[in-house]
Parts: sequence; structure tokens; C-alpha cells
Amino acid sequence: MTPTHFAFSSTFLLGLAGLAFHRTHLLSALLCLEGMMLSLFIALSLWTLQLDTTNFSASPMLLLAFSACEASAGLALLVATARTHGTDRLQSLNLLQC
Repeated sequence: MTPTHFAFSSTFLLGLAGLAFHRTHLLSALLCLEGMMLSLFIALSLWTLQLDTTNFSASPMLLLAFSACEASAGLALLVATARTHGTDRLQSLNLLQC
């Protein structure tokens, strides 16, 4: 395992661990998701550069576009929950009351 592969694997796993264990606020969950997507984007970009082929050159840009859509939808949900519930704490959200 190369050091760069280890670094991107560990950043993805740290983001996943933060998402799994530190779920108090919706904003912290969104930041963990963005960290995971950023590590995936950089790893996919380096992978396409190492292959020296143009077949996978659009994959990092497609992942970046989906990441931007995910971020905008997450921020819209954050604003909507902050307006309706008054806070972004995940304990105050109840799916049965929707």
C-alpha cells in the first residue's frame, strides 16, 4: 500500500467514522459527507492520472458534480430544518411527525 493510497483511505474512513459516531448536528454530518466526497474525488483523480488513459477522465468531474448537488441539497435541508424546528440537532428530528 503506497502512502498516498493509505492517506486517502484513512481520510475516507475518518469521515465515515465521524458520520457514524458524531451525529449530534446536521451540519457536522454534512461536513463529514463532504470530507468523504473530497477524498474520493482526489483519489479518483490520481487514479485516472496514473492510468494514463482518457477513458476515465470524465469520472472525477462527474463525481464532483454529484458532490455539489449533494452539498446543495444538504444545505437546503439544513435551512429547512433550522426554520421549522429551530435547531439543527439530529435528536430533535422525528420521522414519525413529518
